[in-house]
Amino acid sequence: MSAIFDLKLTVNPEHIDQLGHVNNVRYVQWMQDVATAHIERLGLGLKQYLEMNHAMVAVEHHVQYRKAAFEGEEIILRTWLDAIDSLYLSRQYVFYRPKDQSVLFVGKTKWACVEISTGRPKRMSPTFTQTYQPLAQEINPIDFTVNYD
Repeated sequence: MSAIFDLKLTVNPEHIDQLGHVNNVRYVQWMQDVATAHIERLGLGLKQYLEMNHAMVAVEHHVQYRKAAFEGEEIILRTWLDAIDSLYLSRQYVFYRPKDQSVLFVGKTKWACVEISTGRPKRMSPTFTQTYQPLAQEINPIDFTVNYD
């Protein structure tokens, strides 16, 4: 299974704001959507979080909007993990429009492990640290000529 995860979508009317392009808040929602789809694919999603009584929660986002996206366009939401320790992991995102080979958005989220029942920080279990592996440095996650499906 690849450490890079792609989620393809089409920009729908509900994604568009009053200025006629994808609303900036939608990109943050898409960060959550692609991260959730990625962890589900890895086999460590919400069901497993609840069973283990701990989860990863977002504590910090950094985002950069590069180009606008418009209704009807196909977009690839790409994500990967780039760092992990006993409490935190870092996830990166690049949203790409294949039609003109444009990077629309880049982002990074710092996630912290918490115990669900208390909301307190918790060291990641071996299940988490074995499943959540950072991307190998020799892989270029911005190379969209490679298909990671």
